Amino acid sequence: MYIILLLILAVLGAYFLWHKSSKAAVAAIENYPPLLQEHVVFYRQLDAAGKTRFEGMVDTFLQDTRIEGVGTEVTALDRALIASAAVIPIFGFPGWRYKNLTNVILYPDTFDDEFQFEGGSRNILGMVGSGYMNGQMLLSRAALIKAFSKEHGTENAAIHEFVHLLDMSDGATDGIPENLLTREYVIPWLHLMHQEMHRIEAGKSDINPYALTNEAEFFAVAAEYFFEKPGELKVKHPEIYEALGRVFGQDLAGG
Repeated sequence: MYIILLLILAVLGAYFLWHKSSKAAVAAIENYPPLLQEHVVFYRQLDAAGKTRFEGMVDTFLQDTRIEGVGTEVTALDRALIASAAVIPIFGFPGWRYKNLTNVILYPDTFDDEFQFEGGSRNILGMVGSGYMNGQMLLSRAALIKAFSKEHGTENAAIHEFVHLLDMSDGATDGIPENLLTREYVIPWLHLMHQEMHRIEAGKSDINPYALTNEAEFFAVAAEYFFEKPGELKVKHPEIYEALGRVFGQDLAGG
């Protein structure tokens, strides 16, 4: 009986230590609004009520998702930026949670398809895991920092990966987010995708050619453009802008 009691106490002690460390990790970013204000343009452009809602969604994401580093220590800024990349695509859906994500694994730089971040040919900025890696997302810190820098252009690798998660939430990663797009708009969206893919092939589009990989990558690449340069997308690709605005429930360019 005494041994059993000791085992119970040991388990409880381990739990409280883990719980305390988890709370400490969240507390480490309790001052994240200044980080958001400095580094996240999307947040900076919100009104006071929008900023409060954004902060709440960031907090919820960080409570739901474990962020850990491989070969690097995760900082408060890393957490704030990862959470922002998660919140931006779902800001039009306040109750949304990424049920298909448990962990974000942060690498110091690009990595290869064997998850190595040193030596060799490394060109992967991020990926959403499948199979035994299901529920995991891998991100390069270098790509994450660049995504929220002034040099990001129309690209944001972190948002790209979270858009993939949204896409696959209906059970298929196919560029058709059926959980977010009503049936009547599916065929028009497919038509728009294929039409623009032909224009990219012909060198008549400014959308990143990586979008030609498949429909899922087109959706994620176009979404990057939508969130990073909404005004520019609306002018150059009004139909795509309108379709993505419908998907994400956001009109970022206004007017």
